[in-house]
Amino acid sequence: MSSFFTTPASQKKRKRDDISAAQLPAKKKKVTLKRGDLKISSRKTARDESISGSGSEGDDTPRGADDNEILSSVSGSEDETGAERRLRLAEQYLENIKGETETFGFDAEEIDRDLIAERLKEDAAATKGRLYRHIASGLDFSASSRSLFRADTQSTTSVAVCPPYAYTVSKDITLIKWEIPTPNIAPQQKRKKKKATTKPPPQARRRPIKLLYSRGNKNETQNLKYQHHTAPILTVAASSDGKYVATGGADKRLIIWSAADLKPLRIFTQHRDAVTGLAFRRGTNQLYSSSKDRTIKTWSLDELGYMETLFGHQDEVVDIAALSLERCVSVGARDRTARLWKVVEESQLVFRGGGTSEKRKMSIKETMVNGETTSLKASYSEGSIDRVAMIDEETFITGSDNGSISLWSLHKKKPMFTVPVAHGLDPALKPEEASAEEVPNPKVPGEPQPRWITALATVPYSDLILSGSWDGRARVWRISEDKKRIEEVGVLEHARVEAERNGNVDDLKANDGRRKEDQGIIVRGIINDIEIFERGDRGKDGLCVVIATGKEHRMGRWKTLQGKNGACIFEVPNRQAFEPEAMGVKLADVNNRQIQTNT
Repeated sequence: MSSFFTTPASQKKRKRDDISAAQLPAKKKKVTLKRGDLKISSRKTARDESISGSGSEGDDTPRGADDNEILSSVSGSEDETGAERRLRLAEQYLENIKGETETFGFDAEEIDRDLIAERLKEDAAATKGRLYRHIASGLDFSASSRSLFRADTQSTTSVAVCPPYAYTVSKDITLIKWEIPTPNIAPQQKRKKKKATTKPPPQARRRPIKLLYSRGNKNETQNLKYQHHTAPILTVAASSDGKYVATGGADKRLIIWSAADLKPLRIFTQHRDAVTGLAFRRGTNQLYSSSKDRTIKTWSLDELGYMETLFGHQDEVVDIAALSLERCVSVGARDRTARLWKVVEESQLVFRGGGTSEKRKMSIKETMVNGETTSLKASYSEGSIDRVAMIDEETFITGSDNGSISLWSLHKKKPMFTVPVAHGLDPALKPEEASAEEVPNPKVPGEPQPRWITALATVPYSDLILSGSWDGRARVWRISEDKKRIEEVGVLEHARVEAERNGNVDDLKANDGRRKEDQGIIVRGIINDIEIFERGDRGKDGLCVVIATGKEHRMGRWKTLQGKNGACIFEVPNRQAFEPEAMGVKLADVNNRQIQTNT
């Protein structure tokens, strides 16, 4: 009895030879076409060549060509593989392009100047996280318009923007949603042609509209089910899609709100101390939070859940910033370090500051409040890094308590460039203020101290930087073309040019009647936060700057100034918005009127 298991292997192989030829797969043979099939093959090849753009239109072969040549071409094309055929079609395509350029005189420089090519280059640079736009020189910061808005609140600690809405938080546990109006440029009147040529079109200044309002209660500290903050709100952030608003406060709570109606969606209590900073990853709902408990936590708002915790700082983490890539930069106050966190790779880069180098020992000329100019030579060591903002994925800036603004790169552990005492010096303290003695020695006055950098903001992937302190001005800086230096541009101004543009001559007289120490002050109080967004497509309609101000610092009450608790908006136009000659005429008119009023 034979079976499959008892049959020798040699017999099995013989059985394979006995298989009929009909069951075997047919071998590939060269196809020989008859004259009747030539029409079908020629149509097929013609269709293939027309689809691939192989230049069959320029073929001068007559229809009555020799059939043997066609048969040989068909047999040759069947022998080539798919890769060889794609290569042949690509070569034919390149030859056709070369022929067109030789015929019509096509130039490669014209392609580079094409708008589509420039847009693609910008998009590619944005995806790689590189600085690619130089917009600081195209904006007229001296002709910006200002509008103030405030509610019955204490010091505004932070502001977030998701156009056309702005969100402000304050120390009295208040979250407010505002609508920022779009500046309307009044059309020129045809009847008054002379005035239209000499006077730039005025911009309608309207204050933001308060849409929604939510306030917490400090008496609900022990109530764990309370759906709001119970201590001052220190920071706020808004998602790019306009769905979520996140707030963090001194009550260790991180609350996620619905941006549409300001209703709380989720309350996180994982932080063990006050939440000091929030930053959304651009284009996503991934959130980074910093806290005084020396940690950074990541959250996913799509699932409204916690992701992970990042450890490393040796002191309070007071600020954080993020852009498109899955990484963030934080500063650790008195540990004097900035750390870049690569979340995916679970690693961090440490950048150490706090040194007193010879570059900072320089002569500083500062105009005091009483108008006297004093020349000092001193070095101010960096005791705390308080602010951070990212320029691109490889470059960021920090602000410190010694008034310095530093430019950092991922490729160097020390700052590439530092601007010392960026916002000037405070006047020296009086002897009775600097000494605890009953009868202080008048010969030992206090030394002038630099103003802290209390706010930093950038336009991502550009060269524009804004900084704030309590000197009454928001200062404008830019990155040099070699990306190694910080250059001063000026300050946000509005008084004379805006008053003359709107025809408010009384405003000029009011400004002239101010106290001497108040002249030049544009923003009253301490600038606690700055947010920037561009108007129009890639900022063609200018820039909008939202500044949060208060009488006190957002983290404490170390200094109290005479100011206003609220916020202000600066609409910065492009230089192409009106003619420079017209502006020169108007500035001359202002000076003439100033002379007349003084006489």
